[in-house]
Parts: sequence; structure tokens; C-alpha cells
Amino acid sequence: MPAGRTPRQFFRPLAIGAPAPLREQPVRLERMIHFVPPQVEKMRAKVPDLIGQVDVVLGNLEDAIPIDQKEAARAGFITMARDNDFGDTGLWTRINCLNSPWALDDVVDIVSAVGDRLDVIMLPKVEGAWDIHYLDQLLAQLEARHGIGKPIGIHAILETAEGVSNVEDIAAASPRMHGISLGPADLAASRGMKTTRVGGGHPDYVVLADAEGETARASFQQDLWHYTTARMVDACATHGIKAFYGPFGDFSDPAACEAQFRNAFLQGCHGAWTLHPSQIAIAKKVYSPDAGEVAFARRILEAMPDGAGAVMIDGKMQDDATWKQAKVIVDLARLVARKDSEYAALYGL
Repeated sequence: MPAGRTPRQFFRPLAIGAPAPLREQPVRLERMIHFVPPQVEKMRAKVPDLIGQVDVVLGNLEDAIPIDQKEAARAGFITMARDNDFGDTGLWTRINCLNSPWALDDVVDIVSAVGDRLDVIMLPKVEGAWDIHYLDQLLAQLEARHGIGKPIGIHAILETAEGVSNVEDIAAASPRMHGISLGPADLAASRGMKTTRVGGGHPDYVVLADAEGETARASFQQDLWHYTTARMVDACATHGIKAFYGPFGDFSDPAACEAQFRNAFLQGCHGAWTLHPSQIAIAKKVYSPDAGEVAFARRILEAMPDGAGAVMIDGKMQDDATWKQAKVIVDLARLVARKDSEYAALYGL
């Protein structure tokens, strides 16, 4: 538990009249967080169609928004939030970083205008728990002032070396914490990594096969983000929040995008960012479990209804540990089936 917040105090509102913090995060499908530049009217016009295609629509106010369009992006997001019924699709915004000239107005203006519609604020360049504490207190004050009935979540981006060092404290900083995303581009710069790629691998980051006489030695490309992703997933799982892979910047290489998304999925991430419409189908494919895996997982649960003991299925022993693994897959499949009829038919759910 963060220093200064005892267990009894941890779930108390930080402002008189603010809603009580959630003790459990809502169970929601969030395979892709789709970024929209809200200052662009033609992009806002596509939002009604996007709502049915994606799990989360995010109005981006930070990177990729020109400085002279920051205020227009903020106003555009408010318009976007007011003009659409998002239903079960999440509505998020990524505000500017806390040391920028725009962050305070981002939070105050948006929460004042559409705080009752907003699910999550994504906070970039989080260095430590102190960043979360500041936004936590500010949101409580604004929720109390504007009579907002549900607490707005906070989603941190892990994109500095200091943030990675403090990831456990960040994950534990507030009951508002929804999750953490990996931000590979800014993190690479913060660490002094020698790459200009936004996510994905690097052809020079390899290991060589053992030397055997005069034969050519095979090389195998490694994953630059494996360590950080695993550390983030552990921190999030420990504190009951969600881990996400962030952006993949090469829109011309869908196979590499799918591979990066799948690596993160297998490590325990719940979803990824989609920056281009072509990445939506990739994220949906990767973060929806395979139909064969779902069918096998259901067989495990049916053979061990109470999760106790051990059984043999297709010559492989299944016990309480594999029952837990199977339950993760089937629970996710049920969430997917409720959102997508095509997957419901595929899974037989």
C-alpha cells in the first residue's frame, strides 16, 4: 500500500461529495484502444461507426497533436463525447503530460463538461506514484463539484526509465488505477536505446547460434520489450489492474504488428493501442482467444467442475493449475462473445 494511505483510508473519497472509489474494476472487454485526433472534424464524423467496431474510443490530446491545435483537440473531444452514445464501448482521453501547459485545462475542462460520460483518463509519462496522487485528488475535487456519480479511472503510460523503476508503486497508487500501457518510443529515448522504431523488434538485436566449423551461423531476432512488458504485467496482476501493449508505428507491416501484439497477449496483456484502422482487425484477432483453445479450455472446465483433482485429456494431465489457465481463456471468450456475434458463433457460446 502506498506510504501515507492506510488500508481503511485507501478506499475513501479524496474530496467531500466525490463518489466512493471502486473496490473492483468493472469487467469490460478492451482488446483495442483506438486513437482518434478529435480536432479533425472528418475523424469525429467517423466515431459513430467506430463505436460498433472497437472496444475503446480514445480522444488523443497529447503526442501527434500539433501545439497550435491542442485547444481545438480538447474542444473536439468534448463535442465528440456529447454527440455520441458509446453504450458498452469505452470512452477515454489521453491528456497532455502533467508538466505541460495544457494538462490542467485538459482535466478541468473535460471533466467539467463531460465527466459523467468519461470512463478513463490516460496519463502519459508517469514517473512515479506522485503523478497518480496528484491526478487522483484533482479528479475527486472535480467529481464532487460537478456531481459526477462514478469515479473516473486513471490509466498510466510507462514510457520513462524512472517510470519502469517505479512501476510497482504506480500500479498500487490509487483505487482509480485502471491499468498501465507500455509506451516504447518515449521509453527508448529515455533509456538511450539505439532505435527509432515505434514498438516491434530490431534486426540488429539478435543472438547467434553456436559456431560449428565453417557453416554460416543462424541468427535469431529478440524482443526488445520482453523484460519491460513482463515487469509491467507482474505489477498490474499483483494489484488487480490491466496491462496493455501500446503503439506499433509501422502501418505498412501488419505481420510484424500482429507478432508484437501476440507476444504481449501471451505474456498477459489485455489489449493494445490501434493507431490506424488497419490495426483494429489485428488487435481483434490477437486479443480474442483462438477457437480451438477455447474449446479445449471448456473441456478442462467440464471435466473438473470444481477445479479440484486431476484428469487426463488427450493424453495430457490437467490439474488445478491448468483449470485456472482454462478459466482465464473461457472467461475472456465469454466477454468477447457478448461483444461480437461472429465470435459467439465461433466459440459456441
